[in-house]
Amino acid sequence: MSTLLIIEDNRDVNHLIRETLAREGYKVISAFDGLTGSKMLAAGDFDLVILDLMLPFKSGDEIVKELRGFSDVPVIILSAKDTVFTKIDLLKLGADDYMTKPFDLGELAARAAAQLRRYHRAEKAEEIYTYKDMQLDSKIKRVLVNGREADLTAKEYYILELMLQNRDKVFSKANLYESIWKEEYLGDDNAVKTHISNLRSKLKKCNPSADYIETVWGLGYRLCKETDIAKN
Repeated sequence: MSTLLIIEDNRDVNHLIRETLAREGYKVISAFDGLTGSKMLAAGDFDLVILDLMLPFKSGDEIVKELRGFSDVPVIILSAKDTVFTKIDLLKLGADDYMTKPFDLGELAARAAAQLRRYHRAEKAEEIYTYKDMQLDSKIKRVLVNGREADLTAKEYYILELMLQNRDKVFSKANLYESIWKEEYLGDDNAVKTHISNLRSKLKKCNPSADYIETVWGLGYRLCKETDIAKN
């Protein structure tokens, strides 16, 4: 059963959406302000988010931007703002769909079903990530390097998974800290540096001839280019 999160401060609208989607067979959870919704997203595992744009404490666009640092879960935006620029900006930010208020509940249910179909197809296709001689199985949270299993902590695993999901991206220490630790980065980079160092050491144990994570001086960290791997 798919689990959906509705973040909408209008309680009547929230309840109407919840009842409609529950009748479709989904497990539906509600949040009524942006801060609560953001915390639930960081702590929970959802298949779809239905997100109001104008929320107390934290806006919908802030939530989308934050969410895309650690999750590809589909997001349908609900908003009374009906301008092309608003829609384009939100889609570029990472939203998957946009509905203008007032909207038809039946159409929302149909769009939710379409997003869930796409998401679950992509999820099945990307359960296993390969990079150089590494294989990461996101379903069972296992990493094999050079045919050997890497003994990673949870945070080391999620750092590696995040990098594999975004291969060409350079991650600053702030990016990594806020994505993995789910807390505001206040400038203390010891936690990130220590975990990156430990992760490199554990990958090196599996294949001493290869490098997997490189430092981009002044910017952060990224995966090495695949052509850089040394052959045994």
